[in-house]
Amino acid sequence: MDNLDLTHHFLIAMPNMADPFFNRSLIYLCEHNPQGAMGIIVNRPIDLALTGFFEKVELELDSKDIGRLPVHFGGPVQTDRGFVLHRPNGKWQSSLKITDEIGLTSSKDILVTIGKTGKPQDIIVTLGYAGWGAGQLENELGQNAWLTVSASADILFKLPPEDRLPAAMQTLGISFAQLSGTAGHA
Repeated sequence: MDNLDLTHHFLIAMPNMADPFFNRSLIYLCEHNPQGAMGIIVNRPIDLALTGFFEKVELELDSKDIGRLPVHFGGPVQTDRGFVLHRPNGKWQSSLKITDEIGLTSSKDILVTIGKTGKPQDIIVTLGYAGWGAGQLENELGQNAWLTVSASADILFKLPPEDRLPAAMQTLGISFAQLSGTAGHA
């Protein structure tokens, strides 16, 4: 698996995933390189809407439509820190360009802009992220812990959280029910 780059791919947890953080999760990989990987879980909303989140961080939120969006559990790393997956990219203080159209920002300036303008409109706000050290994700892939599929901005931003995992699975032509908890090796 040398030079494997799964940036802008989905990771789909296999049914035998015992880790409660990742069981039945869909992870969007924001970065994958020889030093490791970083992604966010995009199908785990928590009991907090953006309106409440903005109140907690003491920022104004003028857009009521965006205020209804859920905040997500993004992963078990730095759960006290917010991340905004967004389309389109922009010029923010601390932002990672994932593709030409999608970015991940962890600086407060994007929240201020969202609060005042409601843009960018295509957003997923998470608390925390999922991270892997060098070679760790490749090892888990070799143990059949994950399925991978190219990511889709429409799945990320146009579908509600509960529909994202089934839609990602459908791009592979299978449903979650068709997956086996064990894998065979030739």
